[in-house]
Amino acid sequence: MTFRTAFLSLLFALGSCTSAPTEPPEFDGNRAYEYLKKQVSFGPRMPGTEAWRQCRSYYYHFFDSLGLAVDSQSFHFYDPYSRADVPLVNVIARHRSGDEDAPPILLGAHWDSRPRTDFHSDSTRIDEPIDGANDGASGVAVLMELAALVAQQAPGVNIDLVLFDGEDWGKPRDIDYYLLGSKHFARQGIRGKYKFGIVVDMIGDADQQIYREMYSEQFYKPLNDMIWREAVALGRTTFIDMTKYRVIDDHLPLSTAGVPTVLLIDFDYPYWHTENDTPDKCSPEALANVGAVLARIIYNRSLWPEKPSQL
Repeated sequence: MTFRTAFLSLLFALGSCTSAPTEPPEFDGNRAYEYLKKQVSFGPRMPGTEAWRQCRSYYYHFFDSLGLAVDSQSFHFYDPYSRADVPLVNVIARHRSGDEDAPPILLGAHWDSRPRTDFHSDSTRIDEPIDGANDGASGVAVLMELAALVAQQAPGVNIDLVLFDGEDWGKPRDIDYYLLGSKHFARQGIRGKYKFGIVVDMIGDADQQIYREMYSEQFYKPLNDMIWREAVALGRTTFIDMTKYRVIDDHLPLSTAGVPTVLLIDFDYPYWHTENDTPDKCSPEALANVGAVLARIIYNRSLWPEKPSQL
């Protein structure tokens, strides 16, 4: 290599390190909001019900129509409350770039809705299932719109979009009966399979306030740092750069199984586990805040932090 060639190569390398981030296609919050309402329109997505089956079929057709590879993990859970087997299904949509050897990133959300209302205004209806517009459907709606962006303009990275089932099954304090889908997913030998994971849950609140979640800070703070840095760059002020809650959610089974994963959640939601968790409490703007940040990350691999050496 001549001196001139080496010098030009160095300039190119330096320029690529300092170049502006790639602009992804615009995340459409209104379209994502329509996906949220469509999910709720089937009725409460309680595992094993007809509404649950119809919504799952909707996901399959949606991702398939975009050209993503669609897969599923079907399993059963013995429910100690009804003393019956409950069918559960994780839905997986995959995008693959030309670089098949690169580990994908995982973007996850739970698609089930809670089978009981813990804080119902009418105590006689406390065991009725809820719509779960924010608690479940909002995260899925963001992943669906991201899938639409990927179909529109393919990023040069591999992505698995995973919709976990059975996240919200357990009764209060019965922790063993929550996170059923992500626990099953984690048992499939995922250590080293993904670069990192991001789980989104309850991010559609019209009065959005997303704090850093404490377990996420513990498992993979550099990934949280990247997310909040890009939120600032995009002017998404509902990302508040403070820790506030320690939340048991689908990121925990993934992280403990060897995939460093963080959670984006707005836990300041007054309609949590109530009959009032309905689409009118959510907004396209809230969905777009989260979706725009995730899109920026998807389309800019150079932003990604190194994987923690202990995982």
